[in-house]
Amino acid sequence: MILELRHLTTLLTIEEAGSLVEAAERLHVTQSALSHQLKDLEHRLDAALIVRRTRPIRFTTAGLRLLELARDVLPRVKRTETELKRLAAGQSGRLHLAIDCHSCFQWLMPALDRFRETWPEVELDLSAAFGFAPLPALLRGDLDMVITSDPVQQEAVRYLPLFRYELVLAVATGSALAGQRFVSPEQLATQTLIAYPVERQRLDVFTAFLDPAGQQPQGLRTAELTPMMVQLVAAGRGVAALPNWALTEYLALKLVKAVRLGEGGVWRTLYAAVREGDHQVAFIQEFIDTAQTLCFKNLSGIKRAGKDG
Repeated sequence: MILELRHLTTLLTIEEAGSLVEAAERLHVTQSALSHQLKDLEHRLDAALIVRRTRPIRFTTAGLRLLELARDVLPRVKRTETELKRLAAGQSGRLHLAIDCHSCFQWLMPALDRFRETWPEVELDLSAAFGFAPLPALLRGDLDMVITSDPVQQEAVRYLPLFRYELVLAVATGSALAGQRFVSPEQLATQTLIAYPVERQRLDVFTAFLDPAGQQPQGLRTAELTPMMVQLVAAGRGVAALPNWALTEYLALKLVKAVRLGEGGVWRTLYAAVREGDHQVAFIQEFIDTAQTLCFKNLSGIKRAGKDG
């Protein structure tokens, strides 16, 4: 390769200095060494780059073309070097998240806002992982984190526990179930279950409560949003299994009542899944800490998860 970054730097310095003497001082070389470097480049390109014995120095057409290239390339190289240094120091990077949890927006948005204030140079992006498989996207590098309560063990994925929560059944205040301390899978089998529009294997009420007992609801109805589900439950159109913290405001308004699923309850752990090794990146650790701090400050009924969930 004929052209090197040092050549572009030299030409730009000559233009800014206006003379070879001043340019040599700025580049910390002798005038003789600078002249030799310039002649060598002209020989390689087989083209004169400056008009000699003019003050300030004038550039030829070929020299002006290289100056244009230098003004474009050198700032971009410098920015990239700076970004790489910050990335190595954990000060910048990319955090593209996907949520495999409809009700998680309630706590995630404040956490992202707080994180953005502290790490403004980290590129943030957020998507809902309801219509695609998020783990393959994580492994491909399309995503950097997946929020999920359904860990699928893979060597290349590290699951960082955020918190534990209880899955409870929201029922109408006038329902016969409202006065019970807990419901059994057989009782839930007589109800219309209102759920998010995802596959059954991604719904905890099936995988952790109904399926182990060999039961299924009498009917199944879907709703996109938690407030919509609560309104349907309040109207007596069915029951819904939701995280305890997601029902706090609706319970306070006495729109619905919450009943435990089984005598011991159904407890789940919410995780942040990242690629193996990324859990040591400073801004990812900071996001986890920020999310946990805000969750334990603002959410009711959650517990700290152990190292392994």
